Amino acid sequence: MKYLKIIGKNKISGEVIISGAKNAALPLIACTILAKNEISIGNLPDVVDINTFLKLIDKLGGTFQKNEGRVTINPSTINKTTATYDIVKTMRASILVLGPILARFGYCEVSLPGGCAIGQRPVDLHLKALEAMGAKIVINHGYIEASAPDGLKGAKIVFDKVTVGGTENTIMAAALAKGETTIINAAKEPEIVQLCEVLANSGVKIEGIGSSKLIIQGSNKELLEIKDFDVIPDRIEAGTYMCAAAITNEKLKISKVIPLHLESIISKLEEMNFQVLQDEDSVTILPTDEIKPVNIVTTEYPGFPTDMQAQFMALATQANGVSTIDERLFENRFMHVSELLRLGADIHVNGNTATINGKANTLKGSDVMATDLRASSALVLAALVAQGETNIHRIYHLDRGYEDLEGKLTKIGAEVKRFTE
Repeated sequence: MKYLKIIGKNKISGEVIISGAKNAALPLIACTILAKNEISIGNLPDVVDINTFLKLIDKLGGTFQKNEGRVTINPSTINKTTATYDIVKTMRASILVLGPILARFGYCEVSLPGGCAIGQRPVDLHLKALEAMGAKIVINHGYIEASAPDGLKGAKIVFDKVTVGGTENTIMAAALAKGETTIINAAKEPEIVQLCEVLANSGVKIEGIGSSKLIIQGSNKELLEIKDFDVIPDRIEAGTYMCAAAITNEKLKISKVIPLHLESIISKLEEMNFQVLQDEDSVTILPTDEIKPVNIVTTEYPGFPTDMQAQFMALATQANGVSTIDERLFENRFMHVSELLRLGADIHVNGNTATINGKANTLKGSDVMATDLRASSALVLAALVAQGETNIHRIYHLDRGYEDLEGKLTKIGAEVKRFTE
């Protein structure tokens, strides 16, 4: 098993170039199932979750070729309709093949995704939407068995709560359905906007892109001609490196980003007294005389993202005062707190609220363990300012979502090395 050794208190500077967004790439790879042609996808991040999803496409009978940040997928040979447990157990996003396979073939079996470190995240909203479109669904021996032998039919879908994965699955199913599908209370994340734009550029009529109400005209099972595209930049990776600049209180440029996608993150950094310079495709964080405390409530986009909560908790340990973080989206998403405590942080948790007593120069290197993807990045950030040496174990979590983390950190002056234990 691999671990990272980080020596703290090194000055960082320069520029970090952001990779493509994992959370955009996963549904975009899934949507190729709807196509009859070969598709080239650029700016694809080289992370474990992407490679796992490509293996799933291969298991379904499709083919792909990777070459330096680009993948070419041929979905025309897809002839299997089962997403097996061995793939789904390693990555919850495998559920995203449910909608497109069902829409294309009229039948699909997908292993139920289990719980994960940050909560159950049930798929009931996905299933209710597909049932509203005429699918018959049963749970059998741990698999979702969905059938619609006459094809899916357009329907009005009202989500009881905002669901990113449920919105994505429904959009893809609606693209091949017969008639018009209206999605009410749709998620509005940039990753969903790109999925809609790719489908719209491929001939699917979609109204309301970027809003909470989407109207989709289906093709009645006619496969799509999906055009080549590039994946949008990863706003969570960008936010993580913005926090790296802030926690070390150094100047750092983060390039190949879409600043509009980072507005809630920028706003909180400005509340903490940092100046953030914005250009067309970059942001630059400037050091401050005093890091001020901050109060954060996680919510759906365009609000503050739950995927940045852990990183800001690490940053808040260096603030001059008391910060609070209210986690509204997932239970069990404070598992990194116990590991930050090992580094000397002063954090108290009451239900879904964490209180962080900030004080610079109090963190000390230690052995810590990653519990999930974003928790891992919080430990990396804390290690950058901790005195001495920090060893972060179970970094396979990091490899799921961060491309060449140690390479990018080393380039800007951090002392980070990967070892096998």
